[in-house]
Amino acid sequence: MSFVVAIDGTAGSGKGTVAKLLAEKYNLCNIDTGATYRCLSLAVLENNVDIKNKESIIKILEDIDINIKGTNSNPVFLLNGIDVSDKIRSKEVTQIVSQISSIPEVRIKLVDLQRKLAKNKNVILDGRDIGTYVFPNADVKIYLDASVEKRAERRFAENIEKGIETSFEEVLENIRMRDKQDMEKQIGALKIADDAIVVDTSNLSIEEVVLKISKIIEEKLVKE
Repeated sequence: MSFVVAIDGTAGSGKGTVAKLLAEKYNLCNIDTGATYRCLSLAVLENNVDIKNKESIIKILEDIDINIKGTNSNPVFLLNGIDVSDKIRSKEVTQIVSQISSIPEVRIKLVDLQRKLAKNKNVILDGRDIGTYVFPNADVKIYLDASVEKRAERRFAENIEKGIETSFEEVLENIRMRDKQDMEKQIGALKIADDAIVVDTSNLSIEEVVLKISKIIEEKLVKE
């Protein structure tokens, strides 16, 4: 048996940070599903493949190995055995990952990988379609959101901290575009699961968000 916590939500809503903290708190295996798509996106860039060339992208996916090592709260993402945890967060990868993850064949194969990585484990997964598509029977389903301006502020601050040169306007436009692409995907579109609990993080600190979700998790664990 396994215990599954699904955290979905918009870009910059705090999913990744919250998932890491909850993974550490409850000793859950933290699987960042978005990172699997980022690994493929990085491979596409490194092979100089046109992102409109669907057949070539699918071929790359068939030839690469994506894996996760490290601790529950601090996973290390491996592409063909090489640690790419930092590279997959680059501006270049961010600009194409939504388009690549929209390819149905890519979605199907990587969702299968995500399910295998989570099999027979107590896990927390964050993404955009975890509670609706990847794990529709998750024990806990959370949907995080925040105003687009607040999300852009957070992502801009992250970029500065990581030394990524972008303007606030560029980040804001990128997030707006990402929202549109994510909500219009053919498979695994961003939407709120019917039984998900929505948490607006616009005016909450990370600690407050973690506390809110912790109460939900603990109520569910008591019933198990």
